[in-house]
Amino acid sequence: MGNCMQTLSETVTLLASDDTWIEGAAIQQLHTSAALPGMARVAGMPDLHPGRGYPVGAAFFAVGHVYPALIGGDIGCGMALWRTDLAVGKLSADKLDKRLGNLDGPLDEDWRERVAALALPASGFDSALGTIGGGNHFAELQRVDRIYDTERGAALALDPKRLLLLVHSGSRGLGQAILREQVDRHGHAGLLEDSADCAAYLARHDAGLRFAEANRLLIARRMLERLRADGEALLDVNHNLVSPARIGGVDGWLHRKGATPADAGLVAIPGSRGDFTYLVEPLPSELSLLSLAHGAGRKWMRSECKDRLSRRFSPAQLARTRLGGQVICQDRQLIYEEAPEAYKPVDSIVDTLVQAGLVRPLARLAPVLTYKTRGECC
Repeated sequence: MGNCMQTLSETVTLLASDDTWIEGAAIQQLHTSAALPGMARVAGMPDLHPGRGYPVGAAFFAVGHVYPALIGGDIGCGMALWRTDLAVGKLSADKLDKRLGNLDGPLDEDWRERVAALALPASGFDSALGTIGGGNHFAELQRVDRIYDTERGAALALDPKRLLLLVHSGSRGLGQAILREQVDRHGHAGLLEDSADCAAYLARHDAGLRFAEANRLLIARRMLERLRADGEALLDVNHNLVSPARIGGVDGWLHRKGATPADAGLVAIPGSRGDFTYLVEPLPSELSLLSLAHGAGRKWMRSECKDRLSRRFSPAQLARTRLGGQVICQDRQLIYEEAPEAYKPVDSIVDTLVQAGLVRPLARLAPVLTYKTRGECC
């Protein structure tokens, strides 16, 4: 593990190398979370950054309690990676952009049967299915830049001549409604695991997970249909969720907020829209609470990004990246908030995970076209 797994207290660990930049406020939030009743262990990932009361990029293991506020309002937020049959270089980014059109609006009537076939519980948020949303959510066409494990790459049919599609989205307004209901009734207090309130939350939480997974599926299929392409899912992993787990021989509840499960197969760890994405094989460890970083992690607050960058870059300049990618984002505020400069370098995150013996990199993917929004974020 080298020096990457730092013990901050009896119950708090931080996965970070000596040169990993971690904001002090995020570490303080780790300690605050560790003081919650029933909290047995807390682990911060190398992409750790401050959230609204609780840190993002962390896992929390509680005994006898479930904490909806730790999961937050985007239950089931996660990543899905698809192989496609789109040839690299056959269509320019501008032509791909034109084919995609606007993905911000609801699915049309032609999708009714396909949505019904998913048999989702009634939610009142069906109009959001197939849409990406705001914030750090995106869908990105990528090319294979490097394959580290040729045998596994061949088994996964990774082809440098074909594009991949990475979708990052969650439960949209449904997750926020579930959280709001909990906060209105209980504040940020935890729920006793054997209570009726806990059972009710877990049922709604699981419905949120299903909604989020269906949403990513529909986003991918919608994009492939617009691009006149076929595709196949390689992985779909949630990184905002709570699930039963056994850690250190103790049964409890493992909460993940911006932390990718290390016990659910292959995962994608993306950087900013101007950085690489790594496809990795997890090597699960209880030291990191069976969790990994879910991305590069912010280093700037959203509120300060435009002031920092607007004198240096126009929105048009930010729509082109150093790796040759193109960004679709017509929300002027969002394109600054999500600028590559606002994020840590993803190489530093993955290197830390490798040094800690938690992942094996399989491939590195480079962005070709990143879809954020064509208008104001919903």
